[in-house]
Amino acid sequence: HRPLTSCLLGLYSCRWRRKHGSLARPGDCCCSKSEGASFGVLAAAFCLTLLFLYFWTQAKNDYNDFDRFNYGNLGFWWAWSLVLLVIAALFFSYVAGLMLLAVCLLSQGQSLSLHWSHKIVVMLSLMFAIAAIAVMSDLWALEWITVRLSFQVTAPYLHVGGVSLMTALAWPVALHFFRRYLILVVYLSILLALYLVPLGMYSPCIRNRGTLGPPPKLFGHRGAPMMAPENTAMAFEKAVEAGCDGLETDVIISYDGVPFLMHDRSLRRTTNVDEVFPNHGDKMSDMYTWPELRRLNAGAWFLSQTDPYGTVGSLGAEDRQRAGEQPVCTLLEFLEVAARYDKLVIFDLYRPPREHPYSNLWIQRTLDVIRNESTIKPSQVLWLNPEFRELVQEQEEDFQQTSGTVDSIERLQSQHINRLNLHYTSMHYAAANITTNLYVISEAWIYSVAWCTGAHSVTTNAPHILKAMKQPLFLMTPDEYKTMWLVTDVLSLLLVASIFTLH
Repeated sequence: HRPLTSCLLGLYSCRWRRKHGSLARPGDCCCSKSEGASFGVLAAAFCLTLLFLYFWTQAKNDYNDFDRFNYGNLGFWWAWSLVLLVIAALFFSYVAGLMLLAVCLLSQGQSLSLHWSHKIVVMLSLMFAIAAIAVMSDLWALEWITVRLSFQVTAPYLHVGGVSLMTALAWPVALHFFRRYLILVVYLSILLALYLVPLGMYSPCIRNRGTLGPPPKLFGHRGAPMMAPENTAMAFEKAVEAGCDGLETDVIISYDGVPFLMHDRSLRRTTNVDEVFPNHGDKMSDMYTWPELRRLNAGAWFLSQTDPYGTVGSLGAEDRQRAGEQPVCTLLEFLEVAARYDKLVIFDLYRPPREHPYSNLWIQRTLDVIRNESTIKPSQVLWLNPEFRELVQEQEEDFQQTSGTVDSIERLQSQHINRLNLHYTSMHYAAANITTNLYVISEAWIYSVAWCTGAHSVTTNAPHILKAMKQPLFLMTPDEYKTMWLVTDVLSLLLVASIFTLH
């Protein structure tokens, strides 16, 4: 026991050659005021790094958006999301280790004396957590809604973890703080709140058997971008192979009037434009003619430059070769893939700048391709663009009119809109009396929430993963949940009462 205590002291205070102090009597303070303040900073760093780490792990669904945002600002691609995750995990692991050492030392009545090197790292971790939370809250506030969604499905398990942690803390609290009534009241208040949290808890995946609807249908987001370069013919064929019911893309009009597929307003990220047209990489995508666009390679970047989803290693040699040879895809080619496999299509249509020859004819040119050049059925098209919607309805009444904004059912019906296309953080609208598609969902747990909420379809980067799911994650009946809750609380209460009685 004595060598173990000496080892704990050495790790915490770096006093390897000194004897550890005498045990403090129960109820006495185990450290000076300055060390008490250091412990408070350590506890704050632990809580905030844990909060940010949880926040960032739940944001994994949108890592590609974060990396693309940084690409737009820095000009080169890197997996910044994973870098941030590793840094957060290292800081949390370091601080959590010190917290564990401190609790163990307190439980043994040892004086706390945190080494100055530890204090520096603790301060760095605290500043990192505060800065990261502040920046993300400002630039990416929607992710807090994602965290709230994660609480809904993981709440039963977080409840078990929280009660278990507070139960484990009962030993040092009972040994050293039983006579410090303020600390005791705070501890018991937190424990009681955790016991009662399930009374106000809601999770769409806690439901009776037989009430779960069918799984949401899948729309391939720019195809299947984990298995092929986005917005290429190969990506859409891979999405069909993965079992998608629909295909999603982005449409831009070239300078000579050819609608083609491109998400970015620049060609630099997903083509070799810098090689083919040096010094023209910043030129807007819609200011190139189609003969110029056809000279570009739209697949090599996926293999050699970014590997945006870390999935290139899973491709076979044939798929690698095919991906590396993909050209820029036209709207017509995209529609023909959908027509061949009888798939629905939905797309964002970007308006050209004023100096563009088709700045006033962009919608008409798109309609001409759909109606006169392709073989797709009008009923397969989910028309999303809100501009000149009435004109579009007059020319093609069989389009499925789709809105990207929420409005009253009466107003939507007056505009002949029968679908909503919403960001997944607006998932609560999925229960409304209108067909709803949610974008972009690539994580199994978010898809599970959408499934339990009643969403009709989702747009995804990972159709091959979501299609394989047989049921939502964290699905349980109310009786199963009640049993988990009561067993956890009763066992915790018995253990805490026994520990307090012992001391």
